[in-house]
Amino acid sequence: MKTVEITYRYDATAATARERPADADAALARLDRGSRAIADLADGTGTAQRVIHLDPRDLGLAQGGSAAPVQRPYAAVLGCADARVPVELVFNEGPNDLFVVRVAGNGLGSEVMGSLRYAVEHFDGLRLVVVLGHGGCGAVSAAVDVFLDPKAYLSFARKHTLRGILDRLLVVVHSAARRMAAIHGPGVAGRARYRDALVEVAVVSNAALAAHTLQQELTGAGEHAVRSAYGVYLIDERRIWAPRFQDASVDGLAYPPTTSADFDAFADAVVRSQRIEGFLT
Repeated sequence: MKTVEITYRYDATAATARERPADADAALARLDRGSRAIADLADGTGTAQRVIHLDPRDLGLAQGGSAAPVQRPYAAVLGCADARVPVELVFNEGPNDLFVVRVAGNGLGSEVMGSLRYAVEHFDGLRLVVVLGHGGCGAVSAAVDVFLDPKAYLSFARKHTLRGILDRLLVVVHSAARRMAAIHGPGVAGRARYRDALVEVAVVSNAALAAHTLQQELTGAGEHAVRSAYGVYLIDERRIWAPRFQDASVDGLAYPPTTSADFDAFADAVVRSQRIEGFLT
């Protein structure tokens, strides 16, 4: 068994944190490097060590620690509430690097939108907003189960808050199912792991659509340029997957499609991807 040691380290006499990214591309690249570094820790055998350097100012420890640190995140992340996806750790970041909002199924409710808009409008160094879904998402799985067995919706009849989550996701699930049938034929629903494949298609489609929506909603919200991106954290593989319509096999975050034609190409790439094909073979 491999031993992994992750150390958060700060120097009380000097600022040791990395320089904040200058633009969205640099922010996305830093997040990708961080996620790959954390994923690599689990490879091989023996002991692996990772040191995450912190700026003492971000912990309120500089200058005697008498003042609260100023918020200065370079990216905001809309993650799922799933406890298995610790956002800062996934991206190899420490406190005050990321502005994190977590809600089941990455839904864009009013509280979520308000929180992200606040971040864009108030943090001058913020350059990127990321929607991070994850494989096997429970909220998306529940929506898929309702889609496959509509009478299951009755169990949510009196659970209005849960219905609100499901209703938003069902639109994505319906679209994902139609695309799978168009690409793989109407008999695809009879394959042994169709449900698992549909969950994964819906997860990544939901993340990409949410990122696209955020880009439209947040454009002009702040004085600096902010872009949105999406990705799916594959818990079992410890990597981030964000299929592009040019190449569905590329790891790391991606910017969302921008036009209906791009979304069509994206949906086809997802359904034809090696990951989804693996569920259906």
